[in-house]
Amino acid sequence: MRHTVLLVTQGDGELDSLVRKRIRALRVAQGWSLDDLAARARLSPSTLSRIETGQRRLALDQLVTLARALDTSLDQLVETATDDVISSPMIDAAHQLMRWSVRVDPGMTVVRQRMTDPPPDSPSRMRAHPGHEWLVVLSGTAILLLGNRRFRVETNQAAEFPTMLPHAIGAEGGPCEILGIFDRDARRGHQSGESARDAGRPSQ
Repeated sequence: MRHTVLLVTQGDGELDSLVRKRIRALRVAQGWSLDDLAARARLSPSTLSRIETGQRRLALDQLVTLARALDTSLDQLVETATDDVISSPMIDAAHQLMRWSVRVDPGMTVVRQRMTDPPPDSPSRMRAHPGHEWLVVLSGTAILLLGNRRFRVETNQAAEFPTMLPHAIGAEGGPCEILGIFDRDARRGHQSGESARDAGRPSQ
């Protein structure tokens, strides 16, 4: 059988080795033996073994088949870009928080915030908006108001909830630091709420 050989234009040896290691790592992560993946990719176990160990040249059609069998894409299998591994936060000193965007999903935002005030005592100051939120308490104790319920979230505990429920969060017994992950809608809702507070209006 003839195979189209994968041509690599930069770092040939390094990329070749990376792709082979990635195939094996993905197979092991799935808990599959050589026989398991070979059957899924319709290759012989000996062919797959030679691909992983570098004893067989990488062929484009085989890599496409292996990517599909490993539930990934050819682009992800041969991806080498590592320039954007490290990112710095946007700092919002007024609200004592830092924000990071998630490159793989620009709709997601990670926020780290230090809180000193208790949660609001008026239901009118609770927010409700489309979206979903996940947060973990890094230090201290947080109080999460969710609908008509009150949750005490301690250090290393996490909370996850749909933001269509009226909600608010604050500190209990001293400063509290949280790390939150917001989807696109939840991020917009919080940014709108911050703008409303800055303008002296209650957030909706």
